Amino acid sequence: MSTRGPRLVLLGKQGAGKGTQASRIAEHYDVAHLSTGDLFREAAAAHSELGLAAKDYMDRGDLVPDETVVGVVEEQLNHDYRIRRGFVLDGFPRTRRQAEELHRILEGHPLDLAIDLDVPTEIVLKRIAGRRVCSECGTVYHVDQPPTSSVGTASGPSTDSGRRSHSSPAGDWKCDVCGGQVVQRDDDTEEAVMRRLELYEIETLPVIQFYRRTGALAHVDGSAESDEVFKKLVETVESRLDREKP
Repeated sequence: MSTRGPRLVLLGKQGAGKGTQASRIAEHYDVAHLSTGDLFREAAAAHSELGLAAKDYMDRGDLVPDETVVGVVEEQLNHDYRIRRGFVLDGFPRTRRQAEELHRILEGHPLDLAIDLDVPTEIVLKRIAGRRVCSECGTVYHVDQPPTSSVGTASGPSTDSGRRSHSSPAGDWKCDVCGGQVVQRDDDTEEAVMRRLELYEIETLPVIQFYRRTGALAHVDGSAESDEVFKKLVETVESRLDREKP
């Protein structure tokens, strides 16, 4: 085991399970999980100018401008010695420019790995378009999963929200955890998802090429069962950290 936590980036299409796996990896290594999507949604809920602007972009299925994203990420990485202690970045970088800016931010503390979670488009589209979220507590559900009798049991497919998806709520699309209304987010409609996937092909694939050239890229099949994906991710990280030991 390394004496420090890993510095990781998780790449992949929306719905590939980056949020779920990033959260598990961060907990496993006791490092920060930094999700730009969650940061922007929290800012929007607080009615900040930045958060509302970011939400507008996301609701249209567009990417948030680089300068906004980079500023938020740089601030968070410099907090609490996270660059030295290790972190897992989920949802960043999404463009070649963002990858170059991250390289600048991490000067002297290089990234260990950029892991691409590879999931076919038809699978991620089904995962996201069927996702429903409690408007009060944020618990995630999925329309393709039948209700369970155990409240709060995470039994559905993994999502990109940072939480494992629950089954459908037990009754009338009210949250099993808090009783809030369970809804489809504006940026989870099929039209918005397809727009995000199109933008991914244009904007984010060059990031994979960037990390391939730097030697930091690794691929993991993200279409397998969640626990199996997590096991493979840890094996991939450990292999890289072992090679970097003096």
